[in-house]
Amino acid sequence: MEVGIGFWIGFVVFVVVMLFLDLKVFHKQDEEIRVKPALYWSAFWIGLALLFNVGIYFIGNIYWGEVIAKQKALEFFTGYLIEKSLSVDNLFVFLMVFGFFGIQAKYQHRILFWGIIGAIVMRAIFIFAGVALIERFTWVMYVFGAFLVYTGIHMLFEKDDKNSFDPNKNFAVRLFRKFMPVSEDTSLTTFFVRKDKKLYATHFFIVLLLIEASDLIFAIDSIPAVLSVSKDPFIVYTSNIFAILGLRSLYFALNGVMQYFKYLKYALAFILSFIGIKMCINELGHQFGYNIHIGTFVSLSIIIVSLAISIFASVIEEKVSKKG
Repeated sequence: MEVGIGFWIGFVVFVVVMLFLDLKVFHKQDEEIRVKPALYWSAFWIGLALLFNVGIYFIGNIYWGEVIAKQKALEFFTGYLIEKSLSVDNLFVFLMVFGFFGIQAKYQHRILFWGIIGAIVMRAIFIFAGVALIERFTWVMYVFGAFLVYTGIHMLFEKDDKNSFDPNKNFAVRLFRKFMPVSEDTSLTTFFVRKDKKLYATHFFIVLLLIEASDLIFAIDSIPAVLSVSKDPFIVYTSNIFAILGLRSLYFALNGVMQYFKYLKYALAFILSFIGIKMCINELGHQFGYNIHIGTFVSLSIIIVSLAISIFASVIEEKVSKKG
């Protein structure tokens, strides 16, 4: 499905307008975002994504026919669900970073906003690079698949040791400190400050840097996963961006109920491993003419069931622990 430049321009303009309204109209001042408004905003972003999904089907039906339109709409929804579910795991990192630096709730939205800007740019680079690699070298699919299986297995056995979290050991932070001094004044609420004609970064910027670094690592997992569903750059990019745009409101909405996602990492580990195996199987079938192919609908069903089981198990565990 070839998407004209007009669709790309329209989508970019839409994203820019929504980000402008978010920062300059709806959240002009630093204030704590409560759970209830965050839930409304989450519903708004999810609703927009679903509306866009419907638009893909109807507009695609006009330009490319019903069969392709159905497939692209299914690919968008599956890609969106993968990115959205994987992003929940990233919210735990946000919690640890904000908690470590003692960032007040009213300032967190501003930091996350600029974090989202960086994530949008990085996604564009990663997605177009990934699509270009796949088109030029078919064996890259096997590399992506093996990497996702490895990531899934690593996630499954990785220990959650929040006490060992030390941002000062982060490579990006250590590298940044070599090029720019960081102010020790924790009362500053700007990203940079000038003292004695010298520019300093603040702890706010270090927090932003850590969030960008975590998103970079997160993108290395999520982009190959979505590319297993679709190799159409427009579908992959738009599904990613819609998931990212709703990430801030999702963070504030789920901030107080993270305990209900205790077993989410096991579902994500299984999903990543499954997607990795699926990529390899589908590529083998395509390359050698075997009649084996795991379709998008099957993948979507497995993802939904896996997530539902993990959340259900987490809720049951939380209720049992409270009664005990």
